[in-house]
Amino acid sequence: MATFFLIGIGGFVRAAGAGLGCPDWPRCFGRWMPPTDVSQLPAHIDPAQFNFTLAWIEYVNRLAGVAVGLLILGVGLVAWQVHRQRRNILWPAVGCMLLVAFQGWFGGQVVAYELDPRFVTVHLVLALILAGLLLHLVVAGFDAEGGSLPRPSATDVWPRRLAVCALGIALVQTLLGALVRGSLEILFQSYPGLSRGEALDQLGPIDELHKAMGVLTLLMCGALYAVAHMRLEDRPALRRWAQVPAWIAITQFAAGQGLASQGLPPLLQLLHLIGGSLLFGSLALVALLLAPSRAPEVAKAISPPMSA
Repeated sequence: MATFFLIGIGGFVRAAGAGLGCPDWPRCFGRWMPPTDVSQLPAHIDPAQFNFTLAWIEYVNRLAGVAVGLLILGVGLVAWQVHRQRRNILWPAVGCMLLVAFQGWFGGQVVAYELDPRFVTVHLVLALILAGLLLHLVVAGFDAEGGSLPRPSATDVWPRRLAVCALGIALVQTLLGALVRGSLEILFQSYPGLSRGEALDQLGPIDELHKAMGVLTLLMCGALYAVAHMRLEDRPALRRWAQVPAWIAITQFAAGQGLASQGLPPLLQLLHLIGGSLLFGSLALVALLLAPSRAPEVAKAISPPMSA
């Protein structure tokens, strides 16, 4: 949850225009804490460029990143101490530690390249991959604690295939969304007087592809729910979990329509980013729960949030 919360904070930073609130990294205006007065600014910084609010928004984002990094370090240490013989736990935990360290460094590169859309997009995708690895550890941990679990029947193959396909499509859709956002920012920088509606009109194929992938994502999530509902009659917990991506996809589709029609309001941009991250996470969790080595008991232990 902390990782998804951090993604949400990152989205808030972007929506608030605070991505360069601290123009250097890892420090902020040459200090370990943002300046509280213009008199604390370095001599080469124009006081007119300093915004107290934006600097602290970005600084809180960095503090949250450090906190999540320490939590993941703790996960890695526990995996080494308790599950050293379980490769499906140990190596993903090591991967999480390496990835979060790389993410910290790469965040500095995002600042150094002044929020280059390509860097921002990679940063978001890596965050989602990190969240997926952590979800794998959650499910693998329940699996390990429960001992030997019965394998699913052959009728469970299609729900999992659909979940994996929907997961891949959702990741591509998120990538396209980040590219759309980055392209819009480039347009606004190049043409300051351009309205948000006009900017959307100038995006061309990438925006159309993003919209088409949104429809495909919605259809795939609906198909996943329908197939899981029909084939997993003996697994009510998994059937309930399969509903979650469908509901999130519907909300995401509606938010996307709102963004296009209302001129990209920042609050809706933030909600759209959070929704996309949660959609990816819910699909990853469903795919993991439907893996051959999982069992209904695992899904039940994680307490599905919705009823059929």
